[in-house]
Amino acid sequence: MRNLSIGNLSLDGMLILAPMAGFTDVSFRCLCKRFGASLTVSEMISAKGVFYGDRKTGQLAASSPSEKPFAVQIFGSEPDVMTVAAVSLLRLNPQIGIVDINMGCPMPKITGNGDGSALMKNLTLAGKIVAAVSGAINAPTTVKMRTGWDESSVNAPNLAEICQANGAGAICIHGRTRSQLYRPPVDFETIKKVKKSVTVPVIANGGIYSAEDALVMLEKTDCDGLAVGQGALGNPFIFREISDALSGRQVIKPEPDEIISLACEHVGMICADKGEYTGVKEIRRQLGHYIKGMNGAAEARNRINYAQTKDELCCILTSLLNGLRSGK
Repeated sequence: MRNLSIGNLSLDGMLILAPMAGFTDVSFRCLCKRFGASLTVSEMISAKGVFYGDRKTGQLAASSPSEKPFAVQIFGSEPDVMTVAAVSLLRLNPQIGIVDINMGCPMPKITGNGDGSALMKNLTLAGKIVAAVSGAINAPTTVKMRTGWDESSVNAPNLAEICQANGAGAICIHGRTRSQLYRPPVDFETIKKVKKSVTVPVIANGGIYSAEDALVMLEKTDCDGLAVGQGALGNPFIFREISDALSGRQVIKPEPDEIISLACEHVGMICADKGEYTGVKEIRRQLGHYIKGMNGAAEARNRINYAQTKDELCCILTSLLNGLRSGK
């Protein structure tokens, strides 16, 4: 497996945990890093939130020493506000090695303000934002985008050129339009066109749920790196599996014992980081991903949704595992 270099940073590998709001917090990122993610990225952070001193935005930028180098992703559409946010976050957390600009989020509450993938409809402004941020910081600036706003305006290759010309050190492209949200198919051809349009590294994202998916993405796009998002939910093991596949080793899927053990560890980590009340609330939806497809998962999910403590959650998970072992 080759190593990916972004600006002056050389990563140990080419696998990135894509940012996901509500999921890619410190505990989850650390687990993905343990299993082979070369780079982890924060949940997306509001540049205006940083600009106006919102305390929560600073918490989103926190990281573990094991993540270094670590990337933060910011969203917004005002060049000066984005610049202040980038500079402020780098001062706040010296472990930050990359600032990623979100031009891909498709959610209406983001695009309705002209942020996220709405910037794909204003290429001039997008270029100004990249120029302002990259010119103000020493860390590499990267850009996450989609293939276009909709099927009639697939313009990612053009936007990628503009971003590179204004200082972007890498491009990450999700192979769907904004209007697709997360529905298939993934547009391999446009990702490949982005790769041909720029000289900086291109990282492909979208539809990677297995090592096989990763190999297909590489073959069809010639990309330099891979970003895994939803495929990692409840499955940090995917980075180990992709790494093994890329290195020619046998891909070994985790057994239920390993999955449940990691899920219980995740419960403990998030509760230690955020407190038990918040940790339990936030981990409940993630646990459904860990146990998906197991016999008894539906009943376990119902119990998980009403659990109030970390001990309750781990008891439910252990009970599920014991049922699997006994063949019930």
